[in-house]
Amino acid sequence: MGKRRRVAERRRTRPAVVGGMIAVVVGGAGLGGWALFGGGAAADDGPVDARHKPAKTGPLTTAEVTATAQRFLTAWQQGRVPKAAAATDDSAAATALLTGWTKDARIGEVTLTAGTRTGGTVPFDVKGMVSYKGVSKPLAYTSSLTVVRRAEDGEPIVSWRPSVVHPDLKDGDTLVTGASGTPPVKAFDRDGGELTTAAYPSLGPVLDGLREKYGKTAGGTAGVELRVVRGAASEKAKLSDKTVLELSKGTPGSVRTTLSAKLQAAAEKKVAERSSASVVVMRPSTGEILAAANSSKGFNVAFQGSLAPGSTMKVVTSSLLIEKGLAGAEKKHPCPKTFTYGGWKFHNDDDFEIKGGTFKASFARSCNTAFISQAKKLSDSDLTRQAQEVFGLSRNDWAIGVPTFDGSVPVQSAAQMAASLIGQGGVRMNPLNMASVAATVKSGSFHQPYLVAPSVDGRTLAKASRTMSADTLSQLRELMRYTAAYGTAAEAMSGLGPDYGAKTGSAEVDNQKKPNGWFTAYRGDLAAAGVVQAGGHGGDTAGPIVAALLGMGG
Repeated sequence: MGKRRRVAERRRTRPAVVGGMIAVVVGGAGLGGWALFGGGAAADDGPVDARHKPAKTGPLTTAEVTATAQRFLTAWQQGRVPKAAAATDDSAAATALLTGWTKDARIGEVTLTAGTRTGGTVPFDVKGMVSYKGVSKPLAYTSSLTVVRRAEDGEPIVSWRPSVVHPDLKDGDTLVTGASGTPPVKAFDRDGGELTTAAYPSLGPVLDGLREKYGKTAGGTAGVELRVVRGAASEKAKLSDKTVLELSKGTPGSVRTTLSAKLQAAAEKKVAERSSASVVVMRPSTGEILAAANSSKGFNVAFQGSLAPGSTMKVVTSSLLIEKGLAGAEKKHPCPKTFTYGGWKFHNDDDFEIKGGTFKASFARSCNTAFISQAKKLSDSDLTRQAQEVFGLSRNDWAIGVPTFDGSVPVQSAAQMAASLIGQGGVRMNPLNMASVAATVKSGSFHQPYLVAPSVDGRTLAKASRTMSADTLSQLRELMRYTAAYGTAAEAMSGLGPDYGAKTGSAEVDNQKKPNGWFTAYRGDLAAAGVVQAGGHGGDTAGPIVAALLGMGG
């Protein structure tokens, strides 16, 4: 179905001109008529509207919020789109989406019931009937709107967002009812058990991605459904279309994944214990993804997140420094309290220093300055090439079976280049990327992670162009093993040795009181990484999640 865009008509009212003077209607208590203004002070300032009042300011009152919300919801419920759109701060966008609500989504018999406000936000229940070619099914969900003051005059008005219409909608998305086009799929774990969102709540985006990728080839037939059809912005963010309501069932095809039911269930449980937590577990020897979970169900941070990885990036940086002879596990290495490069002054946590220590000691304690001090000996592209050539990152060529963000290590200069050495600057990763980093160290070479075996659809997995030398690999494993045994990862990894290695990380984020806590590690033939956003130090936050899953074995 085509996308429609409607622009609301705007009318402007001008004062009447009488004999070269401005005539303005004046209203007041018990007063009405025309006021005529010629030259003089008033004319110097332009036309004066006697009704003009200063813009309203201050917090919105309960009456303002509830009345504005009710005006909008009542007009929407009655199908009076222009009136509903006029109650928002973007009438054109509201008109387009609310018009599509009826014509494209085919929703009727609508009832909108406002709940109790919190500040300027009003939740509301949506009930309606979706109908298509003789098939009907009731629809029910909860959304919310926020009332703000209009900039021009301070009057209360609904702040327009697509999520007002449905919480899954983003800019450019639409709701459409019709033949699904893509048949449903049933996804199964590695042992043949069905994967559902009821059993594994955070797999919603993964199951949507599997349907989009394999629905037409997995042997199913399409049904009729109400779907969120993604616009350009969502497609760029690699968000999949989403089923909102199934009116008639299609016949599902089947897709076998590499997920382990045991590890997936445990991962779901562990991330649920913290807000904004994500984790991935994979098998280093093959690249198979065994578990992926997020405490937030709306977006798959584990596969598609784009976050600064902090000191976990030092695994990649260390491999570079060792290869170039700028560091060695047992060699003496500087770790001053601070180090200035490119005009930026870099600090260690609490400005600690290690006097006369080895590079292994700096890695285990996560000394920032030990890495920043080597920036002047590196070219701007060195870290980017290391990430791409050895670890398979930042090339946008992974094909795991569902959409992913494959990490980004851009070429930078001066202070930003130095910051990238410790996982800040422009470096961006997610738990899948960092689990792959640990897996590369464990296996000795990069194996592209995958959720669906390439034999299912004949796709080609990404490969790295080279591997680390045996000496570099041996030293890197020693750095991670020592960190797991005696460094910042020791508490989380306690009792899991001796065949293990780990690295912690804390990534500072602007306007965030606590850093994002990162942890990447391997044990036996398992590798895992996790992040807890705004959680604090990685060893205390993401560490216990990762360690608990590694402790379960393959």
